[in-house]
Amino acid sequence: MIMQKEREEIVRYCQKLITTGLTTGTGGNISIYNEELKLMAISPSGLDYFETTPEDIVVMDLEGKVVDGKRKPSSEYEMHKIFYEKRPGVNAVVHTHSKYSAILACLRWGIEPTHYLIGFAGPNVRCAEYQTFGTTALAEAALEGMRDRYGVLLANHGLLTCGPDIRYAFDTAEETEFCAEIYYKAKLAGNPVVLEDDEMQIVLEKFKSYGQKNK
Repeated sequence: MIMQKEREEIVRYCQKLITTGLTTGTGGNISIYNEELKLMAISPSGLDYFETTPEDIVVMDLEGKVVDGKRKPSSEYEMHKIFYEKRPGVNAVVHTHSKYSAILACLRWGIEPTHYLIGFAGPNVRCAEYQTFGTTALAEAALEGMRDRYGVLLANHGLLTCGPDIRYAFDTAEETEFCAEIYYKAKLAGNPVVLEDDEMQIVLEKFKSYGQKNK
């Protein structure tokens, strides 16, 4: 089966969307890009994640053509493939409907650096302008909103993250949702103190060597 490893990883991480509380039902979507094959594997549209098998994952080229798979691909496939076309080094994209990120997106707020873990995504997280789901316009807005970042809020929608691999993209989704909750609740309590630009540059530099690296 073409891109078997990537398809298996998408099944596993789609189930983690539910078990970690990053989405509900069949909301959200995940893709992984194979640079050598120039193909992306993406979760199918509207299928229960715990009933999804690797064979249900759809393989597409960057022209939007289905190369392998019998299922309908996620309606947001354009929002995934634009990053593989325009962002060198991005090999995985995660889209969630996580609660606090969605709340901020509905307020059309970004996430300010009140907690250093926002550094997974960047010095802050912007909120992209609103566009209808499943459209080229949304894909373009997401790409612009995530410029020089690994995460972006989609106005009145949810959260999008990316990374060099699925682990980083998913971790960024988790940590961004954590920071969204902290920021929202801190705003309810008062006026949260935002970390200064100089400190965030230190954080971003430290994050370059954070965690375990594959040899």
